[in-house]
Amino acid sequence: MSKGKVCLAYSGGLDTSIILAWLLEQGYEVIAFLANVGQEEDFKAAEEKALKIGATKFVSVDCREEFVKDILFPAVQVNAVYEDVYLLGTSLARPVIAKAQIQVAEQEGCFAVAHGCTGKGNDQIRFELGFYALKPDVKVIAPWRLPEFFERFAGRKDLLDYAAEKGIPVAQTKAKPWSTDENQAHISYEAGILEDPNTTPPKDMWKLIVDPLDAPDTPQELQLDFVKGLPVKLSYNGKTFTKPLDIFLEVSALARANGVGRIDIVEDRYINLKSRGCYEQAPLTVLRRAHVDLEGLVLDKEVRQLRDSFVTPNYSRLLYNGSYFTPECEYIRSMIAPSQESVNGTVRLSLYKGNVFVLGRYSNTEKLYDATESSMDELTGFEPTDTTGFIAIQAIRVKKYGEAKKARGEKLAL
Repeated sequence: MSKGKVCLAYSGGLDTSIILAWLLEQGYEVIAFLANVGQEEDFKAAEEKALKIGATKFVSVDCREEFVKDILFPAVQVNAVYEDVYLLGTSLARPVIAKAQIQVAEQEGCFAVAHGCTGKGNDQIRFELGFYALKPDVKVIAPWRLPEFFERFAGRKDLLDYAAEKGIPVAQTKAKPWSTDENQAHISYEAGILEDPNTTPPKDMWKLIVDPLDAPDTPQELQLDFVKGLPVKLSYNGKTFTKPLDIFLEVSALARANGVGRIDIVEDRYINLKSRGCYEQAPLTVLRRAHVDLEGLVLDKEVRQLRDSFVTPNYSRLLYNGSYFTPECEYIRSMIAPSQESVNGTVRLSLYKGNVFVLGRYSNTEKLYDATESSMDELTGFEPTDTTGFIAIQAIRVKKYGEAKKARGEKLAL
């Protein structure tokens, strides 16, 4: 007798294929769920593989448009970044996947959901906090935290051996054992030889982005238009794109072809372990660079400072930590749109051998920048003598500081 129906987040890769077979061994009926978040995946092959292993049903949900409009573009608006480098590609996909998985679980009458996240990673937290927020009474099966599973499969070698024994085809090999996670925003690589942070990734590991050394010798120019901080038009080579998904995918294709967006970092996981990750984050690299540049032209100084010091770091941290469906993240998200009312304009860019260069920017509606006022060649805007009083006021506190140091016999050091 079946123990009940479980909805498994299934990628078709090594871990989830073995987990699917293992769940069947444990007596569960399994619905294999695969979210289409823009990964370059053979969905038909994944379906055939899941059904061949023994899944009762395979359900794929197309989340690409929702992913761009509701998650990725707001991340561009807020300039989301973790530890100054990582543009949160994996983290950003988790809320939309969790939402779709819970919907499928409810539609299929599943009492539980399952995933293939490791017991040392961030994704287990991201998925499960999302599951519990969306369906508080759901049961979660996390095999990599169950002794009966992780003692049997101590590492990737055991998984590969089991796959061979069961005749389950997998893309990973013992020669290339790293793990990947892909969506339309990026792909990540970790584990295997990458666990040595001083090991240079082999050239054939990188999947999406052309090696900057092999990128075209001619720069690729493009133009991005923003309205309220959202990309609304992409223009290049006489072509124009205005739909959110089209803009995102075209920017991605241009960036990838020109070697833009590869990073290799050691980051701090939420679970308090450090992790070495290699990422290809082509589209977000270009969009974020353009958006940050435009804000310099059109965003009020104090609004920008508050957003950069509070909204951006907290939003990024909450996304990374899996706290998207929480009251604090809902509160932070409510602050994004008001900060973007004036972020209207156009940025011209050039992509060249892994680099993104800003060629110029303008806005027809926002007037915070005035070339005449800012000019060093014209006495306009305010009188130069006004600055004397400004400096005098600023100097009051500084003079007191210098006097106090002198009274204590201390010298100001460089």
